[in-house]
Amino acid sequence: MAKQDPEIEAFSKFVEAIEPWLEELVLVGGWAHRLYRLDFRARKLEYVPLTTHDGDVAVPPKLKQEEATLRTRLLKAGFQEEFEGEDRPPSTHYHYGKRGGFYAEFLAPLVGSEYDRRGSRKATKEVSGVSSQLLRYIEVLMISPWKIELSEENGYPLTPKRAIQIANPVSFLAQKILIHRQRDFKDRAKDLLYMHDTIEVFSEHLEELREIYTKNVQPTLHARRTSELKGAANRLFGTVDDTIREAVVMATGRKLNSEAMAESSRAGLREVFAFK
Repeated sequence: MAKQDPEIEAFSKFVEAIEPWLEELVLVGGWAHRLYRLDFRARKLEYVPLTTHDGDVAVPPKLKQEEATLRTRLLKAGFQEEFEGEDRPPSTHYHYGKRGGFYAEFLAPLVGSEYDRRGSRKATKEVSGVSSQLLRYIEVLMISPWKIELSEENGYPLTPKRAIQIANPVSFLAQKILIHRQRDFKDRAKDLLYMHDTIEVFSEHLEELREIYTKNVQPTLHARRTSELKGAANRLFGTVDDTIREAVVMATGRKLNSEAMAESSRAGLREVFAFK
């Protein structure tokens, strides 16, 4: 099955390429959400997870040195660079196979001001040869990552098996909430659906998620950010609006209505972030 799926094949090639740094890199975004289904705490749901071509990877400011850089290993594995924008260094996507298929993008935490002393925007940073986008709240996604083992047994052509780090679901939810206002309409709607589905996947372990928040995530955040998270349940899902309706439209292949989505998401976020 895995060999017949070009997305999984390409993703597995990517995992092999980044192997020297699997303990340092954290998969975030849509592919992390997809891999949640492989965690032992995940509910068995009938609908397939949201899919995405891009593999967003959070990187620390520095990676351990190896004989070959991260960029060199990606190119040797068959990935091709595509430069985006006019920043220096330019933001770079690493495509595998035909255009439109899987590609990797690297994200690094933006620390301090968005602009340097010369007034230039700090948009990218080179880490081990790859150009990483500098974005707010990436550091949240790197807190207490979970590990998922990938092998032929769960559909990934990797021998021997590899353990990849993914953003824990609490950090995943928190980052989606904190960036919500900066997203455009379509992305906001998709993020709401990601939140709903993440809560549903781990609905039987919300108490554990709450503990991850109180012990690992909340202590790293400014009081204003914790306040944002606490109010997110009502702010994002308190009333059914066009963003929620658009999110339901995106939920293809299953029966989901706006009211049910808002109610379950609101309850889940309260349980994780707004408990008393």
